[in-house]
Amino acid sequence: MWNYWVGGKDHFAADRDAASRIAEAMPGLPLVARSVRKFLIAAVHTLAAEYGIRQFLDIGTGLPTADNTHEVAQGVAPESRIVYADYDPSVLAHARALLTSTPEGRTDYIEADLRDTRTILETAAKTLDLSKPVAILLLAVLHFIPDEDDPYGIVRTLLDAVPSGSYLVIVHAPSDLDPEEMAEQTRRYNASGAERMRPRSREEISRFFDGLELIAPGVAPLSDWLPPGQANIASGKGIAGIARKP
Repeated sequence: MWNYWVGGKDHFAADRDAASRIAEAMPGLPLVARSVRKFLIAAVHTLAAEYGIRQFLDIGTGLPTADNTHEVAQGVAPESRIVYADYDPSVLAHARALLTSTPEGRTDYIEADLRDTRTILETAAKTLDLSKPVAILLLAVLHFIPDEDDPYGIVRTLLDAVPSGSYLVIVHAPSDLDPEEMAEQTRRYNASGAERMRPRSREEISRFFDGLELIAPGVAPLSDWLPPGQANIASGKGIAGIARKP
């Protein structure tokens, strides 16, 4: 569905039907998806070009589309290494064909749920050098991890596995930017048959960055992070943050 919303070509009729049903419940979601994609491009480019990051772990990547993490990172530094993880078998099938790499760099794909954090880290270590800085990307995935599955513990486990100088990048659905609208859209979304969503307040989202050094503008709406002219009317409906592990 995400691939469909951001203008990709790798989706099926069932995906388009489901995307249409969910868009009826949350009309702004396709625009949010496009804002998240723009944020991904800007964040990866900044981390590679300005902060010298050469390794990326992108969890919950979805079906590949234009301007994937490896394309942006290797466009800056061809030697960059990128590992993707997702639990959807159809993503794996497409990833094998579409997630190519420069000769100097490397890409890999892991079929695993974010909750299977240890498997992701153990497999990622075959491609990434976890003794050197890594950017961990969790874009629009943590709000699908319910409280009982300890999303904060998952993030701590990921951060504990990487050294000082690594970065955490998050986009999360907010519960408090427009509380009544979000509550109603969440109710409709969760009734649609898709994976259940758990929006969180900005304070709850900020907790994921405890102990890290936030980059300006901090834990803020997507619209504050996007380059001039790239925000849309839905860009304020997502919260994003980037922080460095000291």
